[in-house]
Amino acid sequence: MRRLIRKRSEKAGLPPGTLVYVGEKKVEKVKISIIDYDENQITEKAAATIEECFPFKDKPNVTWINIDGLHEVDIIEKLGSHFGLHPLLLEDILNTEQRPKLEESENYIFFVLKMIFSVDKDEEMQAEQVSIILGPNFVISFQERQGDVFDAVRDRIRKSKGRIRRVGADYLAYALLDAIVDSYFSVLENVGEKIEDTEQQLTVNPSTQTLQLIRKLKNEMIFLRKSVWPLRELISGFQRLETSLVQQLTGVYIRDVYDHTIQVIDTIESYRDMISGMLDIYLSSISNRMNEVMKVLTIFASIFIPLTFFAGIYGMNFENMPELSWQWGYFGLLGFMAIIIIVLVIYFKRKKWL
Repeated sequence: MRRLIRKRSEKAGLPPGTLVYVGEKKVEKVKISIIDYDENQITEKAAATIEECFPFKDKPNVTWINIDGLHEVDIIEKLGSHFGLHPLLLEDILNTEQRPKLEESENYIFFVLKMIFSVDKDEEMQAEQVSIILGPNFVISFQERQGDVFDAVRDRIRKSKGRIRRVGADYLAYALLDAIVDSYFSVLENVGEKIEDTEQQLTVNPSTQTLQLIRKLKNEMIFLRKSVWPLRELISGFQRLETSLVQQLTGVYIRDVYDHTIQVIDTIESYRDMISGMLDIYLSSISNRMNEVMKVLTIFASIFIPLTFFAGIYGMNFENMPELSWQWGYFGLLGFMAIIIIVLVIYFKRKKWL
């Protein structure tokens, strides 16, 4: 986070649209992949330079250009210049701390959203920013590193599954959005397992480790909510767009993504309530445990108060104390104290304090 703040401070005073990468370098070399297809054929290649992508701008086929790695600003600048992308849009692509949003232009639609990874419940949640540009016959996606949730989309294109090869670039953009939203369900499933394990630990033996788990879960839910909540507005805006870039048939599928987004948000809100309840339960458990300890100490104190009283009286060593000269005085006092203890214990048990 300190690096990001430092890089943001470097932009202070620069003109709007100045391209500065704000983020951590997550790959050594930028990887550029191209998939060009229509209903009958597909061409897939790895581009060595960004210039190899330029001829696909005006081709009638649908072209998907994917760029892994954003630290080489020259590549982004050259691509934006050839495809007619606004400098402010390129600036948003290079700022990896962008809030998910949608921007519409005459020639393209721009999306920014978060892709979240969580392989299993023991692995720390990771996220990266994904920027997508939808043009008349192309889709350009920008990622911070290699590895994503788009393998199923690539497989559908290669094997011509469904309608993806028979429709335009807008359907491809929908498929990428849908893949990202569907990946949230896997993440939430792992979070749900964490919550169940923490609840079990909370009911059996709450400890400081349990409190740390609850705190970690709470931070994860804050992060998820921050990443997913704006997505509702993004998909809703995409659904309402009146543009030639989006066909009417694609609108039906966009509504389906919107429904999935609502389900994700509802699940996140439910988990937040559960975690807040777990924190209350933890505090109540600790308070009850403390009350039990205080109750035991109070009972011991109540028992020893009268014993201390009699021991104090006979410890004053006055000369005129008849019991001091009595042969059985010592044993009689001990017996009397024992009777007091027995009576108090019976009383406490009848009151169900023991």
